[in-house]
Amino acid sequence: MKKVLVTGIAGLLGSHFSTHLLNQGYEVIGIDNLSGGYEDYIDKRIIESGNFYNFDLLQASQLDEVFKKHNPEYVYHFAAYAAEGLSPFIRNFNYNNNLISSINIINNCINYNVNKVIFTSSMAVYGIGTPPFTEDQSPSPVDPYGIAKYAVELDLEQAFDQFGLKYNIIRPHNVIGTKQNIWDKYRNVIGIWIRESLAGNPITIFGDGTQKRAFSDIQFYMKPFELLMTTNDCEIFNIGADHEYELNDIATLVQKIANEFGYNPEIKHLEPRHEVKDAYCNHDKAKNALGFEDKTNIESTIRDMFEWAVKQPVRETKKMEYEVEKNIYSFWK
Repeated sequence: MKKVLVTGIAGLLGSHFSTHLLNQGYEVIGIDNLSGGYEDYIDKRIIESGNFYNFDLLQASQLDEVFKKHNPEYVYHFAAYAAEGLSPFIRNFNYNNNLISSINIINNCINYNVNKVIFTSSMAVYGIGTPPFTEDQSPSPVDPYGIAKYAVELDLEQAFDQFGLKYNIIRPHNVIGTKQNIWDKYRNVIGIWIRESLAGNPITIFGDGTQKRAFSDIQFYMKPFELLMTTNDCEIFNIGADHEYELNDIATLVQKIANEFGYNPEIKHLEPRHEVKDAYCNHDKAKNALGFEDKTNIESTIRDMFEWAVKQPVRETKKMEYEVEKNIYSFWK
C-alpha cells in the first residue's frame, strides 16, 4: 500500500483526489488548515483513520512531525489560495501562503526522501500571451499569485538538480465541481455566481464579460493525476477543458439554471479589474502522455453544482484583510 500525502485535502482538488486514491487502495494522509475548505468535504475514512491534520503549512515543525510519522512516498501539493485578482492587495499573505508554505513542503520531501512531489501550479504563470497556452511558452506572470506559483516551479527544478527530488508540475485552470468553495467572493467565478443566485443577488461580472475562459470538470483529472506518480518525471502539463467561452455566455447559463431551481438573478456588470483578458490552454501533451480526456459538459456540471449548493448549510462569506487598499476595486471595499 503506497502512502500518499495530500495538502489542501479539504479543497476541490484534494477532496476529490483523496477519495479516488482511497478507492484505488492507497493510504492517504491529509493536511489542511480549513481556511478555504471544510472538514465535511474530506473523506470520512481519512478522518476515522486519524490521518487528517488541521494546521497551516507555515508551521514547519508540525509539518516535519507528519513526515516523520508517516514517511509518505508521494506528495500531492494542492494547498494554495488561488485569488489572482486579489493577490496584489494581499501580497504578504499571498507569498507566505503560496510560496513559503510550498518551500516547507519541498524541504521535507528532500529530507525524507519522498519518491516524487506533484505540484499544482496555475495557468496564471503564463500571463499575457496568445492562447491557447502551451507548456513550452516562457512564463510571464502579471500578478503576485502567478509570480508565487512560478517561483515554486523554479524551486522544484533546483531541488531536482541538486538533490534529485523528482517532481511534476500541473497547470490546471478554472476547475469546477461539487465541493468547490462557493463562499469566497474573491475566487471561483462560477461558484460566486451560484452563491449570488442563491442569496437573491445579481450575478456580477467584472468588466464587459467578453473575457474568455475554459472550465473543466474535476472528475476527469483523477487518473492522469494518479499516473504521474510513476511516469513523466520532471515534466509540466496543462490540464483543463478544450472549449473556451465568453464569461457573458457562462453567466447567462448560470442564470438559466438558477431559473430552473426557482431563483431569478439579474446579470450586473461591475468595473473591470486588472486581469488577462483571454486565458486558456492547449492540452495535447497531457492527452498524449497521460491519456487525459476532458469530457466536460459545462451545462450539466453547473447544474450538478447548483443542485449540490442548494443542499449546503449557510456558510459565512470570507472577507480578507487587505494589506494594500490603494486602487482597490469598489466591489471589494
